[in-house]
Amino acid sequence: MRSESTDSTLSPGPGETAGTRGAARMAAVCAGWWRTWNAWWQGRPRAARDRELAFVLTVLSFAEPLAGVGARYGDLPTRHAPVLAVLLALGQTLPLAVRADRPALCLTLVGLSFGVHQSLGLPQTFASMGLYLALYSVGAHAEHGRRLLVVPAVAAYAALSVVLHARGAPQPPQDYVVIGLVLAAVWGGGAVVRGRRAAEAERRRLVAVAATAAERSRLARELHDVVTHHVTAMVVQSDAAPFLMASPERVTEALGAISGTGRRALAELRYLLGVLEATGESAADGPAPMPGGSGPGGSGPGKSVSGGSTPGGSAPGSRAPARGDLRDLVEQTRRGGQPVDLIEEGKRLPLPIGADLTVYRLVQESLTNAVKYASGRHTRVTVGYGREHVDVEVANDGPDDHARQGTGEVHGDGRHPAPRPRHVSGGRGLGGLRERVRMLGGDFTAGPRADGGFSVRARIPTGGDA
Repeated sequence: MRSESTDSTLSPGPGETAGTRGAARMAAVCAGWWRTWNAWWQGRPRAARDRELAFVLTVLSFAEPLAGVGARYGDLPTRHAPVLAVLLALGQTLPLAVRADRPALCLTLVGLSFGVHQSLGLPQTFASMGLYLALYSVGAHAEHGRRLLVVPAVAAYAALSVVLHARGAPQPPQDYVVIGLVLAAVWGGGAVVRGRRAAEAERRRLVAVAATAAERSRLARELHDVVTHHVTAMVVQSDAAPFLMASPERVTEALGAISGTGRRALAELRYLLGVLEATGESAADGPAPMPGGSGPGGSGPGKSVSGGSTPGGSAPGSRAPARGDLRDLVEQTRRGGQPVDLIEEGKRLPLPIGADLTVYRLVQESLTNAVKYASGRHTRVTVGYGREHVDVEVANDGPDDHARQGTGEVHGDGRHPAPRPRHVSGGRGLGGLRERVRMLGGDFTAGPRADGGFSVRARIPTGGDA
């Protein structure tokens, strides 16, 4: 004998599958309607929402079948007084229009109307729900004197309980205690919501404070980089001017270099001031390179040793991040008397704004330190472009007695020592560079070399923007 058994619970039939899918679609539609309505409701002014809530509750209090549904304390014999019942029902619903702005007044009016309605034994009404909304509103919206409201509220409820008991309410005393705990829980629920709302507001404030602090730190790094580099370059060039008096052409060239450096400093400071004004124009205008180039290293592929190009002026009104061409930066430093070579390796690809600016600032700050602490020593800037990162190294040689005796090409007559630049340091140099590189997920090292020189190395990822 052959027997077959099937279990319908393991493989639901077509009707059950269709029904499940239909229910899921209906639930999704209802959820979408709810989200849409909630977004619309939350977007309306709070006062308008309270007025609409009071109006809806009033309408429902006189519309069947909800008109006879509501709270009833004491179970007193029902008394019919239509006019008085309507007035007391309105007293329990209309004050909700000010439940958020004046929650204490709302609770007073609603509670008084509710107490009289229950004490007279009038028919049940949906308007009694206004008492729960008023209690919740006091907990959620009362800003001052919340604890002072507890005493009169408890006293009023105790008085209502005594009145109902005196009028022959059959409920035992413990029932009034339970009802009081329920009302206190509604009040407490509003207080919990208010606490969460305050905690969220505090969290947003702290986030805003942290964002402001981060922006200030970023602007401090930018100001440090701009001021120390350009001002140091101008100081070095000015100190070298007395040693060039015998050659008018060299004096003219040095003055032109000082002027170009000052213009660059003004252009970068103009951008930073634009950020401090918080006009939003910098984000709208988009990034714009400094004059003379389109990025930190130019656009030439392969390997090259740059001789630099003449720096130009700044576009007036530019509020884009102040980046420039490394060739101009090297040429500017070379004109200040520092022997610098720029070596680019690999094919340069377009860099994200954060990586682009970090490369430029790293070279800028490193050259500034070379001018301040290793004046006259040969310095090499090596930039290697890869597919996923950029390697940057700025290194200077050890002590060069020939350059330090003043017999170099710039300081030139051999009888006077080369001027030492005055230190203009804000103490943020290497620390600021390390923070910049780490924000992009890169590696940064800086330290002395075996020959007595100093080197700064960084590997900067190019897969994202800061």
